[in-house]
Amino acid sequence: MLIASLVRPCRLAIGALFLTSFAASAMAGPDATVLDHAQRQQPVLLDTLKNLVSIESGSGDRAGLDKISAYIAERLSSLGGKVEFLEPAADTYRMHDTPEKIGRMVKASFEGSGSKSILLIAHMDTVYLKGMLAKQPFRIDGNRAYGLGIADDKAGIAVILHTLEILKAMNFRNYGRVTVLINGDEEISSPASRSIFAKLGAEHDLTMSHEGSSITDDQLSLATAGIAAVTLKVTGRASHAGAAPERGRNAIYELAHQLMQTRDFSEPAKGIKMNWTMINGGTNRNVIPAEASAAADVRVERIADYDGLEKKVRETIKNQLIPDTKVDLTFERRRPPMQSSAAGLSVAKYASNIYGEIGKSIKVTSTVAGGGTDAAFASSMTQNAVIERFGLQGFGAHSNDSEYVLIDSIAPRLYMTTRLIMDFSNGLVKLD
Repeated sequence: MLIASLVRPCRLAIGALFLTSFAASAMAGPDATVLDHAQRQQPVLLDTLKNLVSIESGSGDRAGLDKISAYIAERLSSLGGKVEFLEPAADTYRMHDTPEKIGRMVKASFEGSGSKSILLIAHMDTVYLKGMLAKQPFRIDGNRAYGLGIADDKAGIAVILHTLEILKAMNFRNYGRVTVLINGDEEISSPASRSIFAKLGAEHDLTMSHEGSSITDDQLSLATAGIAAVTLKVTGRASHAGAAPERGRNAIYELAHQLMQTRDFSEPAKGIKMNWTMINGGTNRNVIPAEASAAADVRVERIADYDGLEKKVRETIKNQLIPDTKVDLTFERRRPPMQSSAAGLSVAKYASNIYGEIGKSIKVTSTVAGGGTDAAFASSMTQNAVIERFGLQGFGAHSNDSEYVLIDSIAPRLYMTTRLIMDFSNGLVKLD
C-alpha cells in the first residue's frame, strides 16, 4: 500500500528507538509481543486515518456524519463487536447552537470471559465546514500526518480500532465487556450523547477517553474544565435617533450597563472564569436600538460553582439603568467539569509505568487547562476511573490549515492502551 511504503522508514526508525530503549528499561520488562503488534499496526492505522479524514463530518453535516458512522460501524463489526446506531433521544439538551439534525452515535459491545468492564470513547465530528477537504486532503510530511480533524479526534477513533485489532489478533478476551461509543456531537457540547456517556461511565469500571495530547507536553488528564455560556438579551424601544430619541429605550445603553457591572465576576484563584466575548445590537445608524445582546464564556473547576455564578449574575442584572427595558438571561451548562478520582489516579499512574517500559515518558495531571471533553460526562455519575488523552500526540486542532498528528506516537500509544486494557482486565491494576 502507498501509505505503508511512505511510513516504512519511519516505522524502522521507531523500531530502532525502541530497541535502544530496551537496554535502558530492561528491568521494566516491555511485552515484546504487544510491542510487535503495535509496530505492525502503525502503517495500517495511517490507512485508517486517511479513510476517516477523507470523509467530511462537521457537527452540522448529518449526511457526512452518517457516512463516517457507517464506516466506523463496519470496522467495529468486522472486529467482532455487536454494533448499533443510537439516534438523538427526547432527553437531548438543546442549546442556542444545537443543529436541527444531530449526528447519530455508534455503539459497539465486545463480550469477554472476565469481569472487568471498560469503556472506550472518541468523537467523529469536526469543527470544519463542508467543502474544505478539497483543498486540504490527508497528507504525510515527514513525521507528521495532516488532515482536517485528524488530531481532534479522528486519531482517537483510529487508536480505538487498532487497539481492538491487536486484542483480537492476540485472542485476548479476559475482560468482561468492552464498550465503544463514538459520538457525532462533541464539538457542539454533546447535546444528544451527554446522558448516554453519563450512564455508560457509571456502568464501567474504567473509561478511556481518546482525545489527543500535546506534541510538547504529553500527558494523561484526570481533570477538565466545565464550560457554560451566558447570553444576555435586552429589549428596549425603537425611535428616531434624530427627531425623537427621548421616546426610545436604548437597548445598547442598558446592555453596556449590564456588561460593566458583571465584568469582574471571574475568580481565578477558584478556577472561575467569566468573560464577555460577543456583542450585537441595533439595526440602523439613525434608530434608537430596540434590541441588543451579548454572550460570555464561562469556565469552572467544580460543579457547585455553576450555581453560585448563575445566582450572582441573575441578582446583579436586576439593577437596571434604563427604565422600561427588559433584560433576559440564559445560562447554558454546556459541560460539567471532570474532577480527579482516586481510582483514576491509580490507573493513570499504572498507564504511565507501561509507557516507561518502552522508554517513553508521560505526565499524569489533575491540572485544569481550560478545555472540556466528553470524559466529564462519563465521570459525572461515578468515582470509577475516567482518564483523558489516550489519543495521539497532535497539534493545530480547530486551526483550519495546520492540524496534524505525530506518526511516531502511534506505536507507543497502541502499546500503552493495549497493555492497560489487558492488565486492568487481569486484575493487575490496584485501585486506591
